[in-house]
Amino acid sequence: MPRETPPPCAPNEIVMSRVFNAPRDLVWRVWTEPEHVARWWGPRGFSTQIDRMDFRVGGGWQHTMVGPDGARYPNKSIFKEIVPQERIVYSHGGGREEGPGATFIATWTFDAVDAKRTRLTGRLTFPSAEARDFVAKEFGAVEGGQQTLERLSEYLPGQQGQPFVISREFNVKRDLMWQVWTQPEHFSRWFGPKGFVTDLAKMDLRAGGMTLYSIRTPDGKVMWGRAVYRELTPPSRILYINSFSDPEGGITPHPLTKDPWPLQMLTDIAFTEKDGRTTVTILWLPYEASEAEWQTFEAGRESMKLGWGGTLEQLGAYVAKP
Repeated sequence: MPRETPPPCAPNEIVMSRVFNAPRDLVWRVWTEPEHVARWWGPRGFSTQIDRMDFRVGGGWQHTMVGPDGARYPNKSIFKEIVPQERIVYSHGGGREEGPGATFIATWTFDAVDAKRTRLTGRLTFPSAEARDFVAKEFGAVEGGQQTLERLSEYLPGQQGQPFVISREFNVKRDLMWQVWTQPEHFSRWFGPKGFVTDLAKMDLRAGGMTLYSIRTPDGKVMWGRAVYRELTPPSRILYINSFSDPEGGITPHPLTKDPWPLQMLTDIAFTEKDGRTTVTILWLPYEASEAEWQTFEAGRESMKLGWGGTLEQLGAYVAKP
């Protein structure tokens, strides 16, 4: 779901909120178990190393966030209040290693919108408005908080169902494979199921950017698709949200079925190299999907195998050319 308008807040607060297509017990679990938290906590490009997470009133939580530039941000929190599946309150202190830091009280609330959806709200209360403004400017805390919730929205689908995964090895180096996936003059020459023809309308290769394309089937039908990029880590990973589309880039239902195919798909592509050969692994999951969309996804695994398998066949033929 799109970002929500944050609830009202005081001048010394930062508030972030998002509704997830996941039940409250699942959202609570991935927030409170360290093996899950480490996989999504922090803004884009950051990784989180959890040294200790003693989840009880009076217990400590120590973790270090590592930025894309390698800068380290040690953090230490003490849990002050825990109401299972409803509320977490902790005091927090942390900042850049050998640099400025900040302290605040964090309150996270978990509200069940219904049996399948949860609203998660984080409220950070600082000692003063000046302290709040410093953290917002110095650390980009407002946007960073929203990115953290966005990363959680991408992590949750993998806890709700099994992804579709397909992998192929190619006799090319990873840098070349990256170019083939990310440069327009290459992409339109191979992308799409076997026998289909792709025309690229635009490719804006950056976080938040969109690739918009049309695919013509062997019998002449034209479908549009779009990819909105979430993360790009050259030359090892591309993460985007994929949807059927119209020529203007709006999201549309699947044009070839009346079944409730997911409106959005989380597409995670990894590139690994060994001995000059590159393995491409595609992980595909419904994103913020309804129960009916999940059921259609599960029933469609054979067609996914054919579609993605044909696409990787075309990729293999393309990179094999001189």
